[in-house]
Amino acid sequence: MSQSHALSDDQVAGELRKMTTFIRQEALEKAREIQLKADEEFAIEKSKLVRQETAAIDTLYEKKFKQAAMSQQITRSTLANRTRLRVLGGRQELLDELFEKARAKVATVADNDKKKYQTTLQGLILEGLYYLNEDKVSIRTRKKDFDIAKKALEAATKEFKDNVGSEVTVSVDESEPLAEGSAGGVVIVGGQGKIEINNTFEERLRLLEIDALPAVRETLFGKNTNRRFYD
Repeated sequence: MSQSHALSDDQVAGELRKMTTFIRQEALEKAREIQLKADEEFAIEKSKLVRQETAAIDTLYEKKFKQAAMSQQITRSTLANRTRLRVLGGRQELLDELFEKARAKVATVADNDKKKYQTTLQGLILEGLYYLNEDKVSIRTRKKDFDIAKKALEAATKEFKDNVGSEVTVSVDESEPLAEGSAGGVVIVGGQGKIEINNTFEERLRLLEIDALPAVRETLFGKNTNRRFYD
């Protein structure tokens, strides 16, 4: 006859407590592992996001900085150009005023000093004679200058013969005088009427304005620091 091994209620309760404690312990350890893993993954993801956001902020800042620098450069350049144009405009106004005063003064020379004007006409006519080097030319002048021009051409003709050794006939073309509003001077006509040398005061002043402008500008405003080459 076999002996019964049945557990008592106290023994069953004890075994249940052991199993419950074991299961709880396993659950706690598993939960701790999960928490640690989660914390580790969170830290990695957080670090990754921080790096991405930091890089994005740096890129945005660099872009904004470049935009601001470019905007500042454009503004500075615009202001510099405006200032330069304002200065150039002021200089041009001064030069225009200077030559306008010269034109006004030239207009009075012929009427204020007849002797000096006759000498000037002689030089202007002689210059045309040398250039044309023909035996017959005519000159055009203002109607009121006909008499003084005839005296001037006589002297110019004599000087031309003395210097060149050949005769030249010069006449005043009274059929086509210069406009009375002209400041004076002469137009020398040669080549059978096909060649005209404009030696009027207005034309000489215009040429002077072109040729002398760089020197006048330098005298008034100094050397151009931006210019690299000089003739």
